[in-house]
Amino acid sequence: MNVLVIGGTRFFGIPMVEELLNSGHEVTIATRGLSADSFGSRVKRLTLDRIDAQSLRSTLSGRHFDVIIDKLAYCSNDIKNLMDVADCDQYIHMSTTAVYDPKHLNTLESDFNGTAKELIWCSRPDFPYDEIKRQAECALWQQYPDRNWIAVRYPFVIGKDDYTKRLLFYVEHVMKSIPMYVDNLDCRMGFIRSDEAGRFLAFLAGKPFRGAVNGCSEGTVSIREILGYVEQKTGKKAVLSADGDTAPYNGEPEYSINTDLAASLGFRFSRLHDWIFELLDYYIDILHQDA
Repeated sequence: MNVLVIGGTRFFGIPMVEELLNSGHEVTIATRGLSADSFGSRVKRLTLDRIDAQSLRSTLSGRHFDVIIDKLAYCSNDIKNLMDVADCDQYIHMSTTAVYDPKHLNTLESDFNGTAKELIWCSRPDFPYDEIKRQAECALWQQYPDRNWIAVRYPFVIGKDDYTKRLLFYVEHVMKSIPMYVDNLDCRMGFIRSDEAGRFLAFLAGKPFRGAVNGCSEGTVSIREILGYVEQKTGKKAVLSADGDTAPYNGEPEYSINTDLAASLGFRFSRLHDWIFELLDYYIDILHQDA
């Protein structure tokens, strides 16, 4: 298939593109052209500005793609600006579990109904992240119900290539005895590994499914469990203080993400506890090397 990837040159976009190529798809990457990628002659390239409607129109008009995978749509206007010019058989939108209000144990796709919420045409600065992503989905559900689209909902994506360094924050603060403020020590949380996040997006290309689907590793972990592991491995003690640095996962409730729908489509996610401690070991080793 002829697949256009909008934003695929870093983090889990890289294993996504690799999986598409390994599956025999013809891949075109659309970016602003500011960063190099590692795909060489295996991909075609387009230069566009994702948030500029005229750039989308001038670049995509007259082109047909079997599938468009869009990792950069954040708000309803982003959806409209692309969908009104895109000629594709399937559109895959990178959504988020932040659309759930709130997430909870065994969070199902049906817990957010994009047809039941008022659609507001908005830009990225208009609302906080969770609300603009809800509005992006509302645009799909309400404005484009007859288009063949999938909204993929992930929790926090983590891995060795995680540029956000949110999980690394906890490891570093323990190892360097830096005070931190954590408000959800015992809340169970879900994560997805970056390579699987990429592979699942690629897996969905061409699948006969329409609507929202969750992606998440099986199982949950608490911040207390993460800190305890780092303490045990390093001999250091976490310094918890209301005056410490605010931890990046603060405010997250206790939740788990149900992935039965993804399994019914033929994709099984790994178990969180089979790899998250190896990732923590990797961060510990990196910090030891930097010491």
